[in-house]
Amino acid sequence: MTPTLPEGDPAPADGVLPPAALAEVPVTPLSIYVHVPFCATRCGYCDFNTYTAAELGAAPGSSREAYLGAVSAEIALAASVLGPDVPEVSTVFFGGGTPTLLAASELVGLLDAVRTTWPLAADAEITTESNPESVDGAYLAELRAGGFNRISFGMQSAVPSVLARLDRRHTPGRVPEVMAAARAAGFASVSLDLIYGTPGETLADWEASVRAVLAAGPDHVSAYALALEPGTRMAAQIGRGVMPPIDPDTQADSYELVDAMLTGAGMNAYEISNWAARGHECRHNLAYWRGWTWWGFGPGAHSHAGGVRWWNVKHPATYAGRLASGQSPAAAREVLDAEERRTERILLEIRIADGLPAGVLSATESARVPSLVARGLVSVDDARLRLTPRGRLLADAVVRELLD
Repeated sequence: MTPTLPEGDPAPADGVLPPAALAEVPVTPLSIYVHVPFCATRCGYCDFNTYTAAELGAAPGSSREAYLGAVSAEIALAASVLGPDVPEVSTVFFGGGTPTLLAASELVGLLDAVRTTWPLAADAEITTESNPESVDGAYLAELRAGGFNRISFGMQSAVPSVLARLDRRHTPGRVPEVMAAARAAGFASVSLDLIYGTPGETLADWEASVRAVLAAGPDHVSAYALALEPGTRMAAQIGRGVMPPIDPDTQADSYELVDAMLTGAGMNAYEISNWAARGHECRHNLAYWRGWTWWGFGPGAHSHAGGVRWWNVKHPATYAGRLASGQSPAAAREVLDAEERRTERILLEIRIADGLPAGVLSATESARVPSLVARGLVSVDDARLRLTPRGRLLADAVVRELLD
């Protein structure tokens, strides 16, 4: 199963953006996202826009070669749309799927296509996601030599039974091995991703995973609550009683535990689900939360510029076909008005440790803040609204109560 795209307005076939959106591009940091839609297997909980070889079959335009050519064509399209007056690219992020199912030379080739199209900042953050079983030392060394300087491994758990329920293919011992290989290759910033709340996972299981993370010594950790998405294999298994349901109380306890353990180890909770050693915050993700400009390349990828959001068609063959015919691969878009942009800013910026400038709130929203403070959900310092640790657990409810 892959997620349903949101509804929106028709996207122009040439990808052109409104003049007001283009006017913001030169004065807003620019990030690039590349979606690699390939996976070796589909995990039972996953509803991302990814495809196994069996799911793709031999459909024309679905091959890896067609994908690489299509992304290069979309990069050329983006250069035409954005024009010459763009800032240096501050971050490049390859996600998926499993980007490292591509050859290292292919990932480097896509990065080359980006940096020959736009200037990269001297300190540009260049990241790829990776599954631990999909790389070795030679692969990582080739990525590092090609310009990648950050890598994020999908660890998810250190407990074999939990990995099995998540349909993960690696063993717990593989994560320390690839961490060491990444360090040996010269990666100065390494991140690990975790999932908590897997059906049947105990708090002791989760603590063992967090301890394994701390023992591995990453610079950055992402920890996400497992969400049960309709149509996934795991949702069906829970529906049939094959697996127990997700327990939200255990998830809350798991969040409090990981926050205490990571902050106790000196990591900063710079966003609700992300912790980092100083200087290792993921700048690419911060670009999303701060509403900056990003162009997402690849099937199903989302983009944003100056209050305009658009998203690509999902299937790799459809995506490649659009670009081969000289059309934008965008399926639809939406143009936000000033009030919608203000609301979105509240939704996103309140998630980060820097907080939300209180001046963004309306008079009626500001009047609700004292109640949230009294209940220990937010704090107000230096005219900025910040979620407390308890508020982070209830972030969606806080925002619903706050907004007009």
